[in-house]
Amino acid sequence: MEGGGGNSKGSGLGGLFGAGGAGGPGYSHADLAGVPLTGMSPLSPYLSVDPRYLIQDSDEFILPTGANKTRGRFELAFFTIGGCCMTGAAFGALNGLRLGLKETHSMAWSKPRNVQILNMVTRQGALWANTLGSLALLYSAFGVIVEKTRGAEDDLNTVAAGTMTGMLYKCTGGVRGIARGGLAGLMLTGLYALYNNWEHMKGSVQRQSL
Repeated sequence: MEGGGGNSKGSGLGGLFGAGGAGGPGYSHADLAGVPLTGMSPLSPYLSVDPRYLIQDSDEFILPTGANKTRGRFELAFFTIGGCCMTGAAFGALNGLRLGLKETHSMAWSKPRNVQILNMVTRQGALWANTLGSLALLYSAFGVIVEKTRGAEDDLNTVAAGTMTGMLYKCTGGVRGIARGGLAGLMLTGLYALYNNWEHMKGSVQRQSL
């Protein structure tokens, strides 16, 4: 009885630790290689999500139906107008300081000279802010109109809006003024469009050379 119990105990331990007795079946790694592991999945034991689904192939933005991924001209109009006003105010203030110092160079440092310089700074700052702000407003309005009319957004809208802005801004100067303003707007917006597409144009030239 004790011998039988010892054998059964030994075989049980042997089967548990993989060291069977002389008569017990032995399994090698080659035998276990083809056994399917049922119930196993490539998921992480700590996550219940397949790691393949964690790879993002698209932009992580939620957009309304029919909305564009980039901001349109109407959304950019506020930034353009505000930026031009601030740029004009800063440039006008510096220009007013230069003119004020130039006009009062013969005066001693006193309160009247400081007041005159301050007046020149504020006057020039307001003048340049108004000028650049008006140009930005006209350019943004023309850009939105051209975009809605054509139904497309590209550099042609930029050039057309710049040309019409220059023509309208200089319309008080007659036909010659309109021509000069349109040409100036065309050149400025053309250079801006060329700058935006410079990398694309350079890459196209390099591919053609190869």
